[in-house]
Amino acid sequence: MDAHPGDIRLSTPTGRWVVLTTVLGSSMALLDSTVVNVALPRIGEDLNADMAVLQWTINAYMLSLAGLILLGGALGDRYGRRKVFVIGVVWFACGSLLCGLAQSGEMLVLSRALQGVGAALLTPGSLALIQASLHPDDRSRAVGLWSGLGGVGAAIGPFVGGWLVDGPGWRWVFLINVPLAALCVPIALRHVPESRDPAAHNHRFDVLGAVLGALALGLVTYALIGSQWVAGVAGVVVAVVFVGVEKRRAEPMLPLSVFRSRLFTSINLVTLCVYAGFGGFFFLVALQLQVVVGYSALGAGLALLPTTVLMLLFSAKSGELAQRIGPRIPLTVGPLLCAAGMLLMLRVGEDASYMADVLPALVVMGLGMVTLVAPLTATVLSSVETARAGIASGINNAAARAGGLLAVAALPLLAGMGPEAYRSADEFGETFRRAMPMCAGVLVLGALIAVVAVRRPVPPAEGAEVRPECRMNCGVGAPPLEARPKESPAGG
Repeated sequence: MDAHPGDIRLSTPTGRWVVLTTVLGSSMALLDSTVVNVALPRIGEDLNADMAVLQWTINAYMLSLAGLILLGGALGDRYGRRKVFVIGVVWFACGSLLCGLAQSGEMLVLSRALQGVGAALLTPGSLALIQASLHPDDRSRAVGLWSGLGGVGAAIGPFVGGWLVDGPGWRWVFLINVPLAALCVPIALRHVPESRDPAAHNHRFDVLGAVLGALALGLVTYALIGSQWVAGVAGVVVAVVFVGVEKRRAEPMLPLSVFRSRLFTSINLVTLCVYAGFGGFFFLVALQLQVVVGYSALGAGLALLPTTVLMLLFSAKSGELAQRIGPRIPLTVGPLLCAAGMLLMLRVGEDASYMADVLPALVVMGLGMVTLVAPLTATVLSSVETARAGIASGINNAAARAGGLLAVAALPLLAGMGPEAYRSADEFGETFRRAMPMCAGVLVLGALIAVVAVRRPVPPAEGAEVRPECRMNCGVGAPPLEARPKESPAGG
């Protein structure tokens, strides 16, 4: 049954069902992004996989998600947000099932790519359902609930992942999504009203743009992981073609006009640097704690909790502070603190003490994330006119995913990490010590961009609508999730 936009109150049963459904769906994607890292050593051992397979286990998911998330939101606008959200949840669950049943590294990587397609369908739909279904007076509170509950899910992800790996086995890191989807889908079909954008049928999808963008990222990633420089050159050529195609299309997936805002462009460069550093850090630290320090998967998961706990406790305060003083200082200080935390991780070796070595580094890292993530999200959304907040958030999401994707692909190559490095504590520890300063250097570059180019955004005109997704800040370090704009289902 279609519902008129904005007529459901949060205090009603239907309103609560809408929030619960979106939390369940988006939590699967958030949980998956945090639990897999701690499972990597056990996956490698069980499937007899080399470092490249472990890299692709992370990157295949991020590649399809980053490349298709804008298109996923467009499909929901045209064909029904609930319908596409449910398809995404089912698709994600099927991909998760295939991951859990994988008998080879190749099958696991392919299944992870399929998972990413499902995430690209359900992720933008979660916020869009709240925006389309709930009364305007209740949307901010609903988004806050969505963000907070999703943040709890992401925060417990490393703990859950470690417990599953040490208990029933690494396959349950993926299989746990199947019962979550089985709970989510019936609730969505029974209790969540359908909604769509009537104007979406007047526009065309930019399928070519989505394919070219994903192909460019895929070729560059393949080149970095496999040292295939011909593929890297091909990826750059495809990227140039992608920009040319988007420039000429009337309704592009990536409207280049949005980059006329110097602030928006600068913020996305900061995002690329910041999430490249984050992606490389969390990928390697989960391995370092297990391979070199000797933690179990559960121990590694518990060790990483301080960063997410700090994010949950203080992100809202950080966003309020940035509103008062502007984003420049938080976006300069935050990356520098994160870089300092990464350099402190150089003390974490074979005989490391958690309280003296690991915890201080992670606390500094967490404080840096608290300082920068919420202001980063808010500045992205306020750097363009309100009508384009959805596409701005979607582009920033893709930039964050691309940053992590490229870092996971490039760091082992740049640090001289061999294909079997994760099987040797000495070899992995040595390359980890070379990789951490690289991660820190990327964060310092982000801070320099912020101090030079970031200024306080111009506030929206008085009386302009501030949509609830524009007031959201990112709870636990994930990039902002896209809420679709109204002007074009293809993002233009």
